[in-house]
Amino acid sequence: MKKFTSVSDVENLQEIIKKALQIKENPHSETEKGKGKTIGLVFLNSSLRTRLSSQIAAQNLGLNVLTLNAAQEAWNLEFADGAVMNGDTVEHIKDAIEVLNQYCDIIAVRCFAGMKSKEDDVNESILNQFEQHAKVPVISLESATRHPLQSLADCITITENWKEERKPKVVLTWAPHIKPIAQAVGNSFAEWMQEMDVDFVIANPEGYDLDKNFTKDVKVIHNQDEALKDADFIYVKNWSSFDDYAKMPEVKENWMLTTQKLENTNAAKVMHCLPVRRNVELSDEVMDGDHSIIYQQAKNRIFSAQAVFSEILDEINSK
Repeated sequence: MKKFTSVSDVENLQEIIKKALQIKENPHSETEKGKGKTIGLVFLNSSLRTRLSSQIAAQNLGLNVLTLNAAQEAWNLEFADGAVMNGDTVEHIKDAIEVLNQYCDIIAVRCFAGMKSKEDDVNESILNQFEQHAKVPVISLESATRHPLQSLADCITITENWKEERKPKVVLTWAPHIKPIAQAVGNSFAEWMQEMDVDFVIANPEGYDLDKNFTKDVKVIHNQDEALKDADFIYVKNWSSFDDYAKMPEVKENWMLTTQKLENTNAAKVMHCLPVRRNVELSDEVMDGDHSIIYQQAKNRIFSAQAVFSEILDEINSK
């Protein structure tokens, strides 16, 4: 693996899931693999699970970890090519990345959608600069359009919790929120589920369809009860409108997931990437109930990151 920004960077999804589950059984089995190597974790946005799981995963591999909270601790960054930097920005992203090239063997970056320019977000204006200017492998810790380490953890969690011969029915359902949220988690989950052996559908209100570049031919149902029927796994996540970009069209129906809605399912396991707005996206009784595998999902963030870091180190160490 030379980089990790989407499912397309994974040669064999089932093999990396298997590797992550083996790592989970013995997280310290490769403590020498990263010895003498440094990973730079660059956060342009806030983080809890991604930050901590990445640090733990890197340390489990013996990597030296540098964590930069760039939005708070670094100089104000300029991202525009050809900018005349006579304003608030002090350092150009090209220069910052070149310095990271000198210090790090791997660069991992987290950069959210700006939610202002659809073109900039869809074209991954920030992540692409890291890929363009980095001379070492780049890992996405979430970008404007995808959250691949989260999606790999989701695949690991579904695999752990499914032992039947038939395909599980997996539903990605939209949930309410108090503010516009980017589509990255929904996009990414849709991409990865299409590489899994599952029956996958998406449920969202009218006006909230995700970008077809990610959902492709996946069935989209605008009635939540219909979509949830016989579900084995329910992934709860909010996102704002893609067509009317970053807007929140009115939704009159109640889309918050409750235990009553679970009665129509096949005792479905409930997933969420966290953080979650309790009693807005899903109810306390679901979050804290027997159906929830949300904390297991969060723990698996360690092993998704460690599997990816390990694969990247194999590539580096083979040179």
